[in-house]
Amino acid sequence: MRTAYSVETVRNAERELMARLPEGALMQRAAAGLAAACADLLGRVYGSRVVLLVGSGDNGGDALYAGARLARRGAGVTAVLLAPERAHAAGLAALRRAGGRVAAAGRGEALVEGADLVLDGIVGIGGKGGLRPDAVPLAAAAARSRGAVVAVDLPSGVDADTGEVHGVAVRADLTVTFGTHKPGLLIDPAREYAGSVRLVDIGLELPPEPELEALQHLDVARLLPVPGAESDKYRRGVVGIAAGSARYPGAAVLAVSGALRGGAGAVRYVGPAGDAVIARFPETLVSDQGPKQAGRVQAWVVGPGAGDDAGTVAEVLAADVPVLIDADGLRLADAGVVRGRRAPTLMTPHAGEAAALLGVDRAEVEGGRLAAVRELARRYGATVLLKGSTTLVADSGGGAVRVNPTGTGWLATAGSGDVLSGLGGSLLAAGLSAVDAGSAGAYLHGLAGRLAADGAPVGAHDVAEAVPEAWRNVLG
Repeated sequence: MRTAYSVETVRNAERELMARLPEGALMQRAAAGLAAACADLLGRVYGSRVVLLVGSGDNGGDALYAGARLARRGAGVTAVLLAPERAHAAGLAALRRAGGRVAAAGRGEALVEGADLVLDGIVGIGGKGGLRPDAVPLAAAAARSRGAVVAVDLPSGVDADTGEVHGVAVRADLTVTFGTHKPGLLIDPAREYAGSVRLVDIGLELPPEPELEALQHLDVARLLPVPGAESDKYRRGVVGIAAGSARYPGAAVLAVSGALRGGAGAVRYVGPAGDAVIARFPETLVSDQGPKQAGRVQAWVVGPGAGDDAGTVAEVLAADVPVLIDADGLRLADAGVVRGRRAPTLMTPHAGEAAALLGVDRAEVEGGRLAAVRELARRYGATVLLKGSTTLVADSGGGAVRVNPTGTGWLATAGSGDVLSGLGGSLLAAGLSAVDAGSAGAYLHGLAGRLAADGAPVGAHDVAEAVPEAWRNVLG
């Protein structure tokens, strides 16, 4: 599992470690890892042209010391100092001793455009509010450069704690981060600026609960339900799907398709699209008598394609089993009823739906995804899965927010969310908690999207059909 910690937590851990180490030792550890990553990216260090963009403080010091190491290996290293009077003195001296040069900021753009590698050490993890005006031309030059751009700890101009980007920021091909991931490296829009991320262990001792956590294959494999010799369809769990309408029968079909591949032993469908569901999936147990008369289930999914059927949504929310609410169900669900439920509730909005629930613009949600998912979870007393380029899962009780590392832009297709709803609901019925069901469901859904697309457009039905392959891929 990958974890990310807040700036405050990282700073505290750094102070505790520096108190036990000789002066400068921690920065040397970071610089050694940074220089090694740059050397790997260059392939051949000797004769390469490296430009350091150096701000004030320790971030600039890391860049200067790494530059000194590259200079000793034969690279031509030039440091562009944005604040010469506040540059890290010892790092600057080390660079000069190694044969590195210092250039005036006015020459920076030309140097950057001709570099083989640009090292972004302008602003560290404490930076807020985007780049200062004097750094903007250098960021633009780095974007034009044919050389690789490497960010020191975090791309300058992005918010380490939130993943927000206010104004201009450096776009890196590689970010070398120290001690732990920072939330901004895992959450869009900042994640888009980070490129590939390489973690350098510098010996930080961090608390057991991170700010963010990203599941990996082994973590998901431990969560997935696997039937035993004594299992039957009812012991494996039954998921109810209350979805679809005369206008949107396909939503019901797609939700059922995800549910059938999600680990539960049986799927009950309730709604007006029964004929369409049976025609596609004859193994589904279909009822037209409403959720209360459908028979026993271990979890419900409600909302995909429901139109204005508020009665069915209310009936499902009154059940004493876990409920996943999606699509139209989010709009129709009474917030007070959701907060009052004793059984777990998993809400799965996309950014537009989340914005409507919060009463803000969609751009505010997309620019501040972490704050939005936490606020929704708090406001509704539910687990919230916020879909999008970075899918996040937050629990109403606080704790680490889960960030999903799988997915592809090809998943932005009609009906894809319906498949995810069915898949997540099935995992709920199989016994997973709301956080685990949302996290594992998003992981499998994203992986299935990658497998189905393979670089080409796909439909939601293709994603559903790829879920078993994704499941096998996870279990190894």
